[in-house]
Amino acid sequence: MDEFALIRRYFHHRQGEDVVLGPGDDAALLSPPAGEQLVMTLDTSVAGRHFPEDMPAADIGYRCLAVNLSDLAAMGATPRWFLLSLTLPQADPDWLRDFSAGLFELADQAGISLVGGDVTRGPLNIAIQATGSVLPGRALRRDGARPGQTLAVTGAPGLGGLGLRHWRAGMRDSQSARHFARPRPALEWGAALAGRAGAALDVSDGLLQDLGHILSASGDLGAELVLADLPVNDELAALEAEDRWALQLSGGDDYGLLFTWPAGVAVPEGARAIGRITDGGGVQLHYPDGRVSDAEPGGWRHF
Repeated sequence: MDEFALIRRYFHHRQGEDVVLGPGDDAALLSPPAGEQLVMTLDTSVAGRHFPEDMPAADIGYRCLAVNLSDLAAMGATPRWFLLSLTLPQADPDWLRDFSAGLFELADQAGISLVGGDVTRGPLNIAIQATGSVLPGRALRRDGARPGQTLAVTGAPGLGGLGLRHWRAGMRDSQSARHFARPRPALEWGAALAGRAGAALDVSDGLLQDLGHILSASGDLGAELVLADLPVNDELAALEAEDRWALQLSGGDDYGLLFTWPAGVAVPEGARAIGRITDGGGVQLHYPDGRVSDAEPGGWRHF
């Protein structure tokens, strides 16, 4: 099976009316929504680095698209189209069938269309470029935090890190392991916060590290984090406090949204206030016993 037959067999899928010409030509023809700005993101996932080499192909397909959709959610964008660059050691029909099934399961849920890409031979890695759209002035950005704003989060930070721990221990059916394999992009939250939140991003590299991006982009601000207010599930709650906080602060792969909200205004139902933005640099951690300490840097590093 050559690359063209592979594409026809596994990656031709139903598309939206905004796709004039999809996979099969030199490039795609698309009709952007009138009056909206385009939002574009690109992520590369490498086997053994960004996902376990023994992860089922369907989960790999789902997960690789999810991390891109999470970036669109963090900008408050509506998903539109994506491109796929797939590097394969070999054209295994069973693997390709399952990979494309997981990929298109999430694509259909999110309403995003595959419009083209590339297939080549080499060590397994998957690159996806996703495009969304948003009305002018409503995009969520990292540079909108201001002193006094409430700091809030959706989802439960630490699930991704605990899920990876469970995966490595062979506990593949735990809630955290399922979250790690198939994180759910916070698209509904992105749409709900667009034009309303001060600043926002998705928690992909660890809560502290990603918070640092907001603080830096907004003018070297500071923050206070109340550890007792960090949301948990039953699996996180069962851990010793210091272990749990380490995962919640630096674990990564959570894909909830971290955002700032006007002071004195209740955060939207379903999100959790976890602290506030300050005008001093650095992040202070507030412990349940009254202790306060400066946070140490931590989180995922690509190099």
